Amino acid sequence: MKRCGTAFLWVCFILAATCEVSAQGRGGRGAPQLPSTAKAAAPIDITGYWVSVITEDWRYRMLTPPKGDFVGLPLNPAARTAGNPWDPAKDEASGEQCRAYGAPGVMRLPGRIHVTWQDDQTLKLETDAGTQTRMLYFGTPQGEAGGWQGISQASWEYLPAPIVSTDGGRTSGSRPDPSGGSLKVVTTKLKPGYLRKNGAPYSANATLTEYFDRLNEPNGDTYLMITIMVEDPTYLNTPYLASAHFKKQADASGWNPMPCAAR
Repeated sequence: MKRCGTAFLWVCFILAATCEVSAQGRGGRGAPQLPSTAKAAAPIDITGYWVSVITEDWRYRMLTPPKGDFVGLPLNPAARTAGNPWDPAKDEASGEQCRAYGAPGVMRLPGRIHVTWQDDQTLKLETDAGTQTRMLYFGTPQGEAGGWQGISQASWEYLPAPIVSTDGGRTSGSRPDPSGGSLKVVTTKLKPGYLRKNGAPYSANATLTEYFDRLNEPNGDTYLMITIMVEDPTYLNTPYLASAHFKKQADASGWNPMPCAAR
């Protein structure tokens, strides 16, 4: 599908840039001294209020799909066996109506997010959909495993910038450029949940990798693009690739925290 191909190309581009920085900029002569805290070293600013822009997979994201409609998801037979009996009433009765609001699924739900710095080493991401809170740790990850949002390890991925040698001004190699890059977040130790509200499952063995990129348009609009990859040896044949887009808001207008809904 076109969506998966686009997300895959973004993942490949970011990984290629990361490898180049690692291979050529690590410890090399001319590499800049980056600030000691994640907040000070941020190559992009993703703080503030953002509203989701849903232009792809509309019927799967704005509406709860019918039972068994798993088109576009690389589910294996075990996942289909687990997902086909989906019953929202059963989830409500067991207090598990937030299954679709875990980290692998919540960023693609319609709504708004609010991003702030909890401290110099921790980003706090709140969603009004399901009233969820994600803590993105640049230092040693904290918190308890087994929650809807799991444990998230964050890092900055810097774009490569050329190193200009003193030998005739020629360009040689590259180094991390603190003026541009992405936020990488790897989330593990998740409570089992849904990739899609109709019961498409992911397991406790799932690993979520995200890249957050800020896009500034010539007309002044600012967008946040999140490239999503879910790997799950229990329920997925191949990695699930997707993306989510948000537009920057000037203030908290429209912010409306709502509880999780199973239906």
